[in-house]
Amino acid sequence: MDRSDLKNCRRIVVKVGTSTITHDTGKLNLFRMERLARALSDLHNQGKDVVLITSGAVGAGVGRMGLRERPSTLPMKQALAAVGQASLMQMYEKFFGEYGQTVGQVLLTRDAFDDRPRYLNIRNTLCGLLELGVVPVINENDTVAVEEIKFGDNDTLSALVAVAVQADLLIILSDIDGLYDRNPKDNPDAKLLPVVDHISEEIRQNSTGRGSSFASGGMYTKLAAADIALPAGIPMIIASGGEDRVVRRIVEGEDLGTLFLPSTEGTHGRKRWIAAGARPQGILVIDDGAVTALKERGGSLLPSGVIAVRGDFYRGQMVSIQAIHGDEVARGLVNYDSADVLAILGRQSDEIESLLGERDFDEVVHRDNLAVI
Repeated sequence: MDRSDLKNCRRIVVKVGTSTITHDTGKLNLFRMERLARALSDLHNQGKDVVLITSGAVGAGVGRMGLRERPSTLPMKQALAAVGQASLMQMYEKFFGEYGQTVGQVLLTRDAFDDRPRYLNIRNTLCGLLELGVVPVINENDTVAVEEIKFGDNDTLSALVAVAVQADLLIILSDIDGLYDRNPKDNPDAKLLPVVDHISEEIRQNSTGRGSSFASGGMYTKLAAADIALPAGIPMIIASGGEDRVVRRIVEGEDLGTLFLPSTEGTHGRKRWIAAGARPQGILVIDDGAVTALKERGGSLLPSGVIAVRGDFYRGQMVSIQAIHGDEVARGLVNYDSADVLAILGRQSDEIESLLGERDFDEVVHRDNLAVI
């Protein structure tokens, strides 16, 4: 695909960062919020489905309470999120209402995507809102989220939502105008990359910076979002939220920001959830022959191809499947506990019964429960 194809996208997820919709003081940037509501309302009037992922609750709370900086303790962040979230939604409802649109607030935590029935419930709710003509406005539920169930940044949340609703395009608006070959803050001659079809290790190493003082993300979290969206066949664009008419210009195919191209046309719903939804509970390291079997032949993972087990997990949980050098090859639902996999790794399937006393499965991970990354 190329940028001219973006005008045909029917379902668009837009993520706006804290730095885009707040001033340096932490208070809401009403001018940008109004422009964003107008742009998304116009897309909605064209018959497109629009989902908005918004940061800014904690930042808005900081501004509302007159603080000079973002707090460091979790309880204080949660308290400020409760204050800021109310202000945030009040303004979105006002601005979208001025253009005849109804919004619906959805607050999520990371663990909602780990369990498939809950994941499907999220998907059904969001699709129900879109069917009603409502614009979902989504944020992390900072008020109750603790470390174990936090996204940590809304870039990851936006990618997971895009996968859940089977979006045609994910747009991440930030305080920078795209991905550069080097950090532009340290390298004045850094060049903007207009298109990325492969995220190299060099790109990752050059993209470790954090966002602004009121934000939680940075370029590294946006690349993590690409790691979720692209395997599901969803193109992603990073662009500056400060650009005039930025959303409209992107959808019309203008050369703005950085376009990340997916390598696939999309995957089955269950495999989308496996690839993007649940967090792995352990790691299986596999040999080169198993890598070829998974990536090129679409096979299952047999015990003979496993060379190491890391972490403790139970039958039916999600595991990350990695090559010897550490690259993630796939994710899948494992058929055996970690202790049992340790007992059978490197062995043939017909040896499982003699080693474990029973053989419920020939595969460590069946291909139907496996998604290649």
